[in-house]
Amino acid sequence: MSQIRRQSLFSSFIIYFGFGIGLINTYFFTREGYFEKAEYGLTTVFLAIAVLMSSLSALGMPSYIYKFFPYYKDYVPSRKNDMLTWALIGGIAGFLLVAAGGLILKDLVVKKFGTNSPLLVAYYSWVFPLGFGLTVYSILEAYAWSIGKSVVTNFLREVCWRLCISALITLFVLRVIPDFDVFIKLFAFSYPCIAMALLIYLFTIRQISFSFTPSMVTRRFFKKIVSLCFFFYTATLIQALSKVFDSFVIASKLENGLDKAGIYALATLMSTVMQAPQRGVVSASVSHISRAWKEKDIPLIQKIYQRSSINLLLFASAVFCLILLNASDAIQTFSLKPDYLEAIPVFVILGLSVIVDMGTGVNGQIIGTSVYWRFELYSGIILVSCMLPLTYLFTVYFGLIGPAYATLLSLILYNSLRIVFLWVRFRLFPFQMNTLYALALAGFCYIICLLLFRRLQGIDAIIIRSVFFIILYGGGVYFLRLSPDVYPVLQSLRKRMNG
Repeated sequence: MSQIRRQSLFSSFIIYFGFGIGLINTYFFTREGYFEKAEYGLTTVFLAIAVLMSSLSALGMPSYIYKFFPYYKDYVPSRKNDMLTWALIGGIAGFLLVAAGGLILKDLVVKKFGTNSPLLVAYYSWVFPLGFGLTVYSILEAYAWSIGKSVVTNFLREVCWRLCISALITLFVLRVIPDFDVFIKLFAFSYPCIAMALLIYLFTIRQISFSFTPSMVTRRFFKKIVSLCFFFYTATLIQALSKVFDSFVIASKLENGLDKAGIYALATLMSTVMQAPQRGVVSASVSHISRAWKEKDIPLIQKIYQRSSINLLLFASAVFCLILLNASDAIQTFSLKPDYLEAIPVFVILGLSVIVDMGTGVNGQIIGTSVYWRFELYSGIILVSCMLPLTYLFTVYFGLIGPAYATLLSLILYNSLRIVFLWVRFRLFPFQMNTLYALALAGFCYIICLLLFRRLQGIDAIIIRSVFFIILYGGGVYFLRLSPDVYPVLQSLRKRMNG
């Protein structure tokens, strides 16, 4: 647990640092005088399409790496390890098929988005480099997670990628990049750059090798590998589609679609800030969960499950309250376009959905690395069957906030199914009494800060509210002993400070 805790903390720090850079980027995207709302909206839709393309292209290769890496590590010499070779070949072949399909379907894209999002149609072809880079990176990232290099991959994805975008924004603001046409074309090559950086890193530390000769593990588990990749490919595609479908519907169905997509993207960004620790915990724990299943260590899996649940819930609840306390002041204080105030009610609903998702811990990784990994597909089908029609209907009837309602309802159902499944099959359960105490503490601290400082405005008010909330909430977590990981972290910090 100490290794998972250490990697999770490092990764979470890196991810939050990256989010800080991302917030600065968003400030320039949304501030008066630099980018149009439609231009910011285009970058978010570009990313949504790239995520979908990556999920289509990867053919389940990351899940293949997560599940079978312990077997390759234990039974195949490093120089003859062919796992990454087949994973990359599969991903690249998948991307070529997706790219061909994307070009064939271009007329359909023009038909669906031409009226409300003409800018997307104009730059449609430039999304393919972005999708290719994300495909290769996701495969290399899965391999790096499996060898214990999650901190490096999180640094590349969360910090280096955003620094690339910061550099492009700076050059655009200074008019070194003369117009948005050049900006978006350079933006399209941001993910290929970090994919190349990760590949070079893996070569540098001599943790990567290519072999085109099928190993004993590949030959022995070939049918299981194909079956797993097929199921996880479908499940991953369903999850990706559920995450990006809202952007597509907003861009195609609402008037000034890319403008609305930009507003929705701001709300999504604020809710994504809440998810930073989740990525760190997942990347640090997935290899341990996989090996625990191999060794049938159910108590360790239960410990990871329960601790991930309470730790992620504590983080998510705190950040949700902090953002909600200060969002309106921040938009006005930092001179963002007034239209972005529409993002706040959307954030409230999206934020609650993040709390639901994070509060259930690493249930997806536990199921995905178990012998019942097929349930990942079945639950994903239920998720998308619920989310897609609700997103479309709610967007038509409720407008911009509609997709957020659809996301919340769908994630409640989705995670409830996973909790029940893990309890029935393995007697694994994420919640404890501290779960209720954590929610109550967050609500109490939010109300106190709201009542005490509701008349204050400006940057001083943001700082005062935030500091007071952090002290009040952090003190409550400490004295109520809500997380078993708080004390080891504090002891480690004290030792380093005293040493």
